[in-house]
Amino acid sequence: MRIIALLGFCLLQWTAIVDATAADVYPAKALRLIVPFPPGGPADALARLVGDKLSASLGKAVVVDNRPGAGGNIGMELGARSAPDGYTLVLAPAGNLTVNPFLYRNVPYDVGRDFAPVTVIAAVPNVLVVHPSVPAKSVAELVRHAKAHPGTLNYSSPGNGSGAHLAGELFKSMTGVDIVHIPFNGIAPAVTAVVGGQVQIMFAGAPSALPQVKAGRLVALGVASPKRIAAAPDLPTLAESGLPGFDVTSWYSIVVPSGTPNDIIARLRSEIASALTQPDIQEKLAGLGAEPIGNTPAEFAAMLKVETAKWGKIVKDANIQVE
Repeated sequence: MRIIALLGFCLLQWTAIVDATAADVYPAKALRLIVPFPPGGPADALARLVGDKLSASLGKAVVVDNRPGAGGNIGMELGARSAPDGYTLVLAPAGNLTVNPFLYRNVPYDVGRDFAPVTVIAAVPNVLVVHPSVPAKSVAELVRHAKAHPGTLNYSSPGNGSGAHLAGELFKSMTGVDIVHIPFNGIAPAVTAVVGGQVQIMFAGAPSALPQVKAGRLVALGVASPKRIAAAPDLPTLAESGLPGFDVTSWYSIVVPSGTPNDIIARLRSEIASALTQPDIQEKLAGLGAEPIGNTPAEFAAMLKVETAKWGKIVKDANIQVE
């Protein structure tokens, strides 16, 4: 019996050593970074920037795996069902974590249960723009004009439940204006409609909006972020323009399956935050109209709680649903 007990003890010790060694050498194989949208968009571009930097710092390949569909829900579900071993990461835009659970009747994942936050990579500010035919050069003038002509102004978005749609609903709720939502199938046609004057108003991401503003095809009234942006330092925030607390910033994060070891989460966050300080990646982010974040998992979790409550209320109050 003593021999058996001794053998059992040795086996336990050997297993502990193997486990510790495995943790010490993480990562021992390639990582997968799931992107719940097709190649070519901002989520994909950010994933590839981060993936390249992680690959260089970790010494292992980071394979970007695009899994589009159902507003990002397909890729998010795949991430939620993956092993929590540190080898599957998910590029999660804000909407997939804070909006989709309220928009869709049957979301195949639970954000709080299925995911652990790592860090927010970057934020992309939105800009309130109008067609030059609108007699408004400021947010206050737009509000006055809209109230004088209720139901006659339209605002465009890339689709129901998109960030631009929710921004418009938040604007309506905070100002009391009556403007009509016109959804399009994607960002390009939504911006084109405003440029062409078929729609008068839009909240568009800075990379889509500012070139049109510089060309004189659109007029920028304000930026929907907590502070002014480097790309347009003279453009006031909507908070400065009489709407305190107005913040509609698109952000993109990294999450992992719930249960992923904390030391691995800390390692991933540290590597990503370090990458975001490097001049080359900051230059590339600026080219995408994005600003680096790199917050801690705890800061990300707190931010997620606030954003979820905020957008959940907007979706419910406006009775927005996507089948």
